[in-house]
Amino acid sequence: MFAFFKAVILGAIFSFVISMVVGHAGGTGGAASVHPYVIEGFRFYWSWVLFVGGAALAFAILLMLD
Repeated sequence: MFAFFKAVILGAIFSFVISMVVGHAGGTGGAASVHPYVIEGFRFYWSWVLFVGGAALAFAILLMLD
């Protein structure tokens, strides 16, 4: 169960970092579908596809480590 929570956090970090690099360069990431969001004047980029993929990859790796 803890592996899932760790994987969600790692997936969010992965998605945030990759989306910021791709989005700041002006790209959409193609199938990654990076979109800009603005919350209280702070603009950031996010991709649900990268989040799900990163969380699944992290979850699989964490399960293999046990």
